[in-house]
Amino acid sequence: MTLTAVAMSGGLDSSVAALLLERRGVPVVGLSMLLWDRSQQVRHGRCCGSLDLGDARRVAEQIGLPHYTLRMDGEFRRHVVDPFVDSYVGGRTPSPCISCNTEIKFEAFRERARRLGAGRIATGHYARIRRGNDGLYELHTAIDTSKDQSYFLFELTQEQLSRAVFPLGELTKTEVRELAREARLAVAEKGESMEICFVDRGVREFVESERPELPRVPARITTTGGEELGEGAPTYRYTVGQRRGLGVTAGRRLYVLDVQPETNRVVVGDRDELLAPGLVGRGLHWIAGEPPRPTAGGVEVQVRIRSRHPGVAATVESGGCTSCRVEFSEPQAGVAPGQAAVFYRGTQVLGGCWIESPLGTV
Repeated sequence: MTLTAVAMSGGLDSSVAALLLERRGVPVVGLSMLLWDRSQQVRHGRCCGSLDLGDARRVAEQIGLPHYTLRMDGEFRRHVVDPFVDSYVGGRTPSPCISCNTEIKFEAFRERARRLGAGRIATGHYARIRRGNDGLYELHTAIDTSKDQSYFLFELTQEQLSRAVFPLGELTKTEVRELAREARLAVAEKGESMEICFVDRGVREFVESERPELPRVPARITTTGGEELGEGAPTYRYTVGQRRGLGVTAGRRLYVLDVQPETNRVVVGDRDELLAPGLVGRGLHWIAGEPPRPTAGGVEVQVRIRSRHPGVAATVESGGCTSCRVEFSEPQAGVAPGQAAVFYRGTQVLGGCWIESPLGTV
């Protein structure tokens, strides 16, 4: 039977994933990734920090698995942390969890696991993998829709899915915790890990600590009509859709519409001005390797423009190479450059793209 490497972060989900595979009689090795050197870490819940890796070792011992720690902080900085900081400096809102899945967990980690003899990798993601009638691998949402993480996996390929296992996809979070309690795992009562594991205080403070040479120049806050409302914080402290902490008052509720570091401007406006009829995307990716058969207007999908977005009907038209145009059935607020637009059909994830810009105001 093929050896499976479980990516053990020291959290509840990956621990139960390892437990389930061991109970099924699958040959398992626990591998943890030291992604961000946290020698000063003083609390748990920081994914893959020193305290959490200690939890992973304890759980592996409880289950009876061999366990090893892989130092991968160089790859993590190169593929996740530096692009994250660069995105904010460039006026974009990044999604580092997607980059971590694509470049680290299902690429660099998988390769390291392969060198150790593992033919498959398993994670604690809430998502499901199925084999279609055509023989292709399909990515589907989890049974527990409140914990579904399929959005963050849209860049996976056929080859990656063929060697991946998601043991929690058919379970609810409540059931996962109950399994940990029954097995008396050391992490049974452990809380959720933070969304951005490498950010300690706040995103803006992290950007400044990583780029101390950045000039702290106050941005000019303007309306779409060119009216100057005053000065605010530096541009990298703003994201599209932001409402609080703008640094100016105008007697009405304002939202960030656009961040323009090249002109040191942050454009604000009413919520109606935040609405967009669609988006221009780059890095278009179809999990099947090619798009579903299009209709006259393009490929019909449900698209989510951020992880907790409920989704909206849309059509996708390829613009050649990996660019595309996505038109919504109704305008959507907060189409933020740098975020991902992920395409669904029912529970199946078809693919997605990275948001380059909204199509325009309506």
